[in-house]
Amino acid sequence: MSEPAASEPTVSEPAVARTPGAKRAGPGEYVFELAKVNHILGGPDYSTANGACVEGDRMIVGLMRMPAGTGAAPHSHPNEQWIYVLEGTFRATIGDRPVEAGPGSLVYIPADTIHSGGATEDGDVLFFTVKDASHSLHGIKA
Repeated sequence: MSEPAASEPTVSEPAVARTPGAKRAGPGEYVFELAKVNHILGGPDYSTANGACVEGDRMIVGLMRMPAGTGAAPHSHPNEQWIYVLEGTFRATIGDRPVEAGPGSLVYIPADTIHSGGATEDGDVLFFTVKDASHSLHGIKA
């Protein structure tokens, strides 16, 4: 079999997702309806966050919800993380620093930093999160 000409794109199977249950973006996939993407736990052994997760080659994104009064126990991950709060109030401790973020706030969590956080008793927190793909969406319970 001959190699494709330089102008012909090659089609290959997408790599396996780093995060169990996540949607892995495949060749030619550019739009994802997050309501229809597999919903997974954001941290199965330490967090109540749940929602859609899509992975590309270098980025992982998730649209996650934490029910009111619940959250994530202390954990870390070798990849950095951004959390953009869409609804509710997110209270967290990053390293030893307490933070509170409402709708429109962007929270940065450096790689290898122990952190915890969750929704206040007032209501659920809905957030969009982004991580680099050097590791999965899931962290390691502290």
